[in-house]
Amino acid sequence: MKVSFIIPLYNCLPLTQAMLTSLRATVPADLAHEIILVDDGSTDGTRDWLTGLGSPCRVVLNEQNLGFAATCNRGAAAATGEFLFFLNNDLELLPGWLAPILDVFSRFPRAGAVGNVQLDFASGAVDHTGIFFNTKGKPAHATHRGVAAVREVVAVTGACLAVPANVWRELGGFDEGYVNGCEDVDFCLRALAAGHTNHVALHSVVRHHISASAGRKLRDEQNTSRLLRRWHTSILPHLVRPGCREWLAAAWEDPRDYADPALARDAFLHLCHLAPASARLRAAAAALLEVEFARWRHLLEGAPARPAREIAWQLYPVRPENAPAL
Repeated sequence: MKVSFIIPLYNCLPLTQAMLTSLRATVPADLAHEIILVDDGSTDGTRDWLTGLGSPCRVVLNEQNLGFAATCNRGAAAATGEFLFFLNNDLELLPGWLAPILDVFSRFPRAGAVGNVQLDFASGAVDHTGIFFNTKGKPAHATHRGVAAVREVVAVTGACLAVPANVWRELGGFDEGYVNGCEDVDFCLRALAAGHTNHVALHSVVRHHISASAGRKLRDEQNTSRLLRRWHTSILPHLVRPGCREWLAAAWEDPRDYADPALARDAFLHLCHLAPASARLRAAAAALLEVEFARWRHLLEGAPARPAREIAWQLYPVRPENAPAL
């Protein structure tokens, strides 16, 4: 077995140097591997530093800044390993982080993307144990660890993401239409659609200088809009449970003015695993998503702004037979 570690770089040379030191210190001596560093137009001395690296490091230089997705794709195209590990240059890899991820691939033959537990470097708090979708349909980081060694999830962050090379080639890598955001979630959703499973190795732990690269959040709205437009049918079922918590909280806060006690009842039963998602819950989830689409049409396309309540009531309440199918 051979592993390819692919590290996209854009400035932040001190973080890159510390990350590479931690990687070298934690890779088993008997593991065949290569380290592919792809520089995306750094201007802080990174390129000069790269010229002094020897084996097993290999260097790929972008002639211009291409962004995260294209930079990772270039690194993967040069890789020769059986497994590809995409690692941000602002990680600190802790002892024992690697084996639990490789173990997931041994245990789950259809595993696609595998991530791990990531701690906020500054505070030590858990920042990532997988990705879920919030009530706006946007990807968010789960932070609960539990006691299991492995958890199946919808998606994991590309800050530390492993994938078999054959699965990467099958899915075509990251979609370069995303600009520094959501390409990892899109890849994970494509893996699910192709019949693979995504996992978090909960005994693998790293530390992360979160969003250290400049410009990381500049295209968040465009990226999430692209993701939701492509995957809204797949994402909609994942809005029901977080929506249930929101609707129950609203009913608890002011039960006299809450418009739909039946929705709160269905939410309670569903959260307690006493009933499947009802047509009422599915319709309410679809209404949440439509509110977000309308906001994007206003923000990104110049459409007139509309009150959220007006948008939501176009879809909810509805008769059960008209509820969106999940």
